[in-house]
Amino acid sequence: MSPLHQNILAPSLLAGDHAALGESALHIEQAGLKWIHLDIMDAHFVPNLSFGPQLLKDLRSKVGLFFDTHLMLDEPHRYIDAFIDAGAQNVTIHVEPHYPIKETLAKIRARGCGVGLALNPGTPAEAVKPFLSDVDLILAMTVQPGFGGQAFREDVLPKIAQLHTWRVEGNLSYRLQVDGGIDTLSGPRCQAMGADTFVVGNAFFKAKDLQGVLNTFKA
Repeated sequence: MSPLHQNILAPSLLAGDHAALGESALHIEQAGLKWIHLDIMDAHFVPNLSFGPQLLKDLRSKVGLFFDTHLMLDEPHRYIDAFIDAGAQNVTIHVEPHYPIKETLAKIRARGCGVGLALNPGTPAEAVKPFLSDVDLILAMTVQPGFGGQAFREDVLPKIAQLHTWRVEGNLSYRLQVDGGIDTLSGPRCQAMGADTFVVGNAFFKAKDLQGVLNTFKA
């Protein structure tokens, strides 16, 4: 299989230095990358807390990166406007919580923002199939969300392939993103299944050979 889009590498700020997040964002930009992945956690849908809209607003004045914003929230529909107002350019919400998913996707679209939908490793691909024509991006989590540094889940690879097959069969153009344990070994395996957008954490911020990482993803 081959991806439909040019690869994008999107380092996750969650893996940066939390005492110097602005500098971590600048590091991404100085590496020549275009996207930054912003993990928003509420300690309910996932067992951790991270950032709020104020961080996005503060970063917006420091970098020109594309703000790929991943809302790991029980009630994401309540916070769409706040994050878009703060600078989010793509907002990805999860399919698992109980809230009006289709209406929330439409609201993100109406705000002129990119629209994403995520699913956890244990969630079947069929859960997002009704919404594929409504999104710009599907995020297949390759770890259980909540904490960085987890090992890549190989059992997600067939799901990535299925999502790519549906994309081709439906003549759809959504990006296929993977997040969790993505590095120079797991990333190419996901790409072989059709992924084209790669969220990396430690593989970027703790890289001994950063140029080698960039070359792997052709970013």
